[in-house]
Amino acid sequence: QVQLVESGGGLVQAGGSLRLSCAASGSILSINVMGWYRQAPGKQRELVATSTNGGSTNYADSVKGRFTISRDNAKNTVYLQMNSLKPEDTAVYYCAAFKLGRDYWGQGTQVTVSS
Repeated sequence: QVQLVESGGGLVQAGGSLRLSCAASGSILSINVMGWYRQAPGKQRELVATSTNGGSTNYADSVKGRFTISRDNAKNTVYLQMNSLKPEDTAVYYCAAFKLGRDYWGQGTQVTVSS
């Protein structure tokens, strides 16, 4: 099993920044992809950004140029730096890990961007 714990959400004004953190524990060997997803009220969960062990990253078009995903393998932690936040970025943000065909999810952290 893999446990994921997110932190760093909160309330911020439009144009501001937040950094989310996700600490992984448990059976973390063979995790090959970690990422961030979000779900706004009344909408489906959507991909925000992913990062592979090989260093490849992928971003949703809506966040390209504003968000940056990074990993600290020594701390088993993945980060999401969010800049130039917009009200439409308001959502619950979930950390995810993918390992050997299984996916694991954190409990989510709320990000609210006021206009």
